[in-house]
Amino acid sequence: MFEPLPDLSRARILVSNDDGLDAPGIKVLERIARTLSDDVWVVAPETEQSGAGHSLTLHDPIRYHQRGPRHVAVRGTPTDCVLLGVKLFTGDRRPDLVLSGINRGGNMGEDITYSGTVAVAMEGTLLGIRSLALSLPFADPDAIPWDTAEAIAPDVIRRACAVRWNRNVLINVNFPDCAPEQLQGVRVARQGKRVGSSRFSENLVERVDPRGRPYVWIGVEQITDLEGADTDLHAVAANHVAVTPLCIDLTDEGTLAEMETAF
Repeated sequence: MFEPLPDLSRARILVSNDDGLDAPGIKVLERIARTLSDDVWVVAPETEQSGAGHSLTLHDPIRYHQRGPRHVAVRGTPTDCVLLGVKLFTGDRRPDLVLSGINRGGNMGEDITYSGTVAVAMEGTLLGIRSLALSLPFADPDAIPWDTAEAIAPDVIRRACAVRWNRNVLINVNFPDCAPEQLQGVRVARQGKRVGSSRFSENLVERVDPRGRPYVWIGVEQITDLEGADTDLHAVAANHVAVTPLCIDLTDEGTLAEMETAF
């Protein structure tokens, strides 16, 4: 079990993301982290890596450069950033906490399986570090309510870290797309699922480039038909912060029993 961290002022915090070191969300998250501790390190991709999932660079060298004290830009995936941050960049003391985000867009339901933001927290968890992923869905890209996340995130992080949780679990947090005064509180919710097919599979745009070669854009389709009132999707739609524990162990016990009878 991860034991409680009731006093985060003594914690070493590693901040990363998948939107890149220059993304507005990671700047917000760094400010949040600095309200919790003075010992904050930022290691993030040099360029945006959205949708990278839990991928690792194996066939190319991973280049990096310092962007200031305790700030490193990595030419690699979000997973690379956490691995290097923990093993190389944070010195002789491992981080006590990994914070990922704040992602520019939600990571709920099926999105979790693609998410580089969640992958940061997943890698932190695999390395034995308590980890949280934080995301913020939005309807208007010119009016993303970063102030809402900044207002409530410190309390959410403190409360989550003040209790024990299993060492193969990460915490996935999604903030609602609303003003701070419209927040309806925090809800612990299970991972949801949108009704119908994958949000990506139905929005493939086929085109031809100027040289006559075909290519495809994978678009993002917004699906509003949701299953289950106790899910992250419903919580955020109702202006709640959704807090969802996710387990690294993907084994399905019911099917495991069925396979034992088959084999």
